[in-house]
Amino acid sequence: MSAPVSTPGPAADESPRRGRRNRGGARVSIVGVFGELLVTAGVIVLLFIGWQNWWNSWVLNAQQNGAASQLSKEWLQESGESGDGSTASSAPSGSGSGQAQTSSTIPVSDEPSHAQAVGIMYVPRFGTEWRRTIREGTGDDVLNSYDAGVGHYDGTAMPGGVGNFAVAAHDTGWGNTFLHMQNLRVGDKIYVQTKDGFYTYAFRNYEYVQPTAVDVLLPVPHEAKAKASDRLLTMTTCNPPYHSVERLIAYGVLESFSKTPPAAIASEVG
Repeated sequence: MSAPVSTPGPAADESPRRGRRNRGGARVSIVGVFGELLVTAGVIVLLFIGWQNWWNSWVLNAQQNGAASQLSKEWLQESGESGDGSTASSAPSGSGSGQAQTSSTIPVSDEPSHAQAVGIMYVPRFGTEWRRTIREGTGDDVLNSYDAGVGHYDGTAMPGGVGNFAVAAHDTGWGNTFLHMQNLRVGDKIYVQTKDGFYTYAFRNYEYVQPTAVDVLLPVPHEAKAKASDRLLTMTTCNPPYHSVERLIAYGVLESFSKTPPAAIASEVG
C-alpha cells in the first residue's frame, strides 16, 4: 500500500490569511478609536464654546447687573439723593453739540486708579435691567470681570468732561456686554451714573473701523490737531459678533446732567 500523499489541509492554508485579517482588523480598530476620540474632542470644544458664550455669559450678565445695582445703591445713599429726576444743569436743547451753557455746574471727576469704579452705565435699548459698572482700564481684569464688564480707556475724558469719554466692552463672552450695540438708534439715551450724579448722553452715529484705528479715541475722533469743544461718549466693541475682524464704534453726545436719577431710569436705579 502506498503511503498517502501529504497535501496541505484547509487549516494550514488559511492560517496565514487569518493572521493577515486579524492585523488588518487591528488597524481598522485603531483608526476607529482615533476617529471616536476626534468626535468626542469636537463635541467637548463645542460644549465649551456654548458654555463660554451662552451659559457663562448668562450667569455673568446677572452678576454684573447685580454688582452695578449694589454700587448704584451705595452711591445714592452716600449722596442722599432721591429718584425724582430733577435736573440740576443741562446742555442746550437741540444744539447737537453737547456744549453745556452752564458748564461750570457739570462736575467732572479725576481719573481713578486702575480697575477702580468710574461710573455705572444704563442703556435702556439693551433692556430695562441692563446696567454695568465702568472700571478704569481695558485689560482682561476689567473686561473679563465678574463685577464690571465695561472699561474706560486710560487718558480719555471722564464722564461729563469736554473731549471724548471712551469705553470698551466685549460683544460676546463675559456677559455679552455690548452684544446689542448695533441696535442703538439715533437719539437713544445712554446714562452714566457717578458719585456726583447722572450724565445723559444721546446716541448719534455708528462707525466701522479696523482694530488699529485708535484715533477714534482722540478728544475729537480722527482729528489729532482739532481742539475739543463737545462732550462725547465713544463706545467700542468687536464686530461682527463672535469675531474680531473689525471694530464697531458708537458715538454719543452729552445732553444733560442731574444730581438725581433721570425719570426714564428712576425705577431701575439702585
